[in-house]
Amino acid sequence: MLVFLLSLPHEGSSVQGVVAQTQILFLDQLTAHRDFSTPAAGWINFLWAAMTEFWLISAPGEKTCQQTWDKLMVATSRTNILSTNHKFNIPDLKVGTLDVLVGLSDELAKLDTFVESVVKKVAQYMADVLEDSRDKVQENLLANGVDLVTYITRFQWDMAKYPIKQSLKNISEIISKQVTQIDNDLKARASAYNNLKGNLQNLERKNAGSLLTRSLADIVKKEDFVLDSEYLVTMLVVVPKTDYSDWQKTYETLAEMVVPRSTKQLFEDNDSGLFSVTLFRKAVDDFRHKARENKFTVRDFHYNEEEMKADKEEMTRLCTDKKKQFGPLVRWLKVNFSEAFIAWIHIKALRVFVESVLRYGLPVNFQAMLLQPNKKNMKRLREVLNDLYKHLDSSAAVIDASMDIPGLNLSQQEYYPYVYYKVDCNLLDFKV
Repeated sequence: MLVFLLSLPHEGSSVQGVVAQTQILFLDQLTAHRDFSTPAAGWINFLWAAMTEFWLISAPGEKTCQQTWDKLMVATSRTNILSTNHKFNIPDLKVGTLDVLVGLSDELAKLDTFVESVVKKVAQYMADVLEDSRDKVQENLLANGVDLVTYITRFQWDMAKYPIKQSLKNISEIISKQVTQIDNDLKARASAYNNLKGNLQNLERKNAGSLLTRSLADIVKKEDFVLDSEYLVTMLVVVPKTDYSDWQKTYETLAEMVVPRSTKQLFEDNDSGLFSVTLFRKAVDDFRHKARENKFTVRDFHYNEEEMKADKEEMTRLCTDKKKQFGPLVRWLKVNFSEAFIAWIHIKALRVFVESVLRYGLPVNFQAMLLQPNKKNMKRLREVLNDLYKHLDSSAAVIDASMDIPGLNLSQQEYYPYVYYKVDCNLLDFKV
């Protein structure tokens, strides 16, 4: 059971503030009774993802693997709950030769990094596509139709996708090809959607901003202009609000041959107003120069109904295309996030299996266990695990990932007497 002491935000407060005010107590099984249908589900999903770091470990079976499990449970819950633990079920995979296992260990490490990067890319792109609905991202990041915590804690090997009669190398190649295809498809789909989105944003940007820079096509009307005249032309001038009275007093004298009382205010934003004025074509250059001297800005604009119609049609087309692509793209992201995440956890299972055989030997006899540490007791949990398993490798030097040792390449930054891999379900670089 998961107990939230939760302070929901009021308007204007940040997620960071909510997290800071949120205390999470781990009691019993975290995944047993969670309700994601409440109004607070979006926030709960986000907080849930933010705290889901797992330690996937294995230790050799004693008389039975159940004894290994029982000993871990006693050690991590004797005084207080250091972690919430789950058995992690790995089937009887084909072992192969020692040489193959050693080579596969390195290959799986690289594949693990690659698959994790694809999982994160798909998740992050989901957040980018959902834009203003980012609080709903987490509820769309599911694996086999369930949330990530439930999938991991109830992990079952997918025999249909990854047949255990195949060799370990073949299984890793199946995963590699599958995730590479997802990565390539994501690049192609993201490129197409981003181009469409970029073109739409450029058009929207033209219709936003100040009167000095924005498109005037959606502001002016045909009747605001003198059109098809050999001698007269209508010009558009941006006048600061503070200078309205100066404009009215001076516009007729800024050049010769300005039509008297021809100015009209067409639009106003926070800073300026847009005025039309009619004058003879031969006076345009002189008028433009004098207007600039008086801090009035003449906009270059020629009324062309066909061009303006084409721009509006392009905007409509892009909006329609974006809406059409949005639904299928989100569905593709949901399906392929699930596929990539499932593949990633299977890679973790393969790594645990291979490393356990290499460390503990044959016949295969180990218990894989998934620990969800209580954040406040991580250091203590690590100490308890080391006390429990230090006899497995007395020479194991625990390397702290936070230490910066010059000249030492820490490709495997954390090494312990027991097999250990971290799984972090907080996959989003969440910018709120």
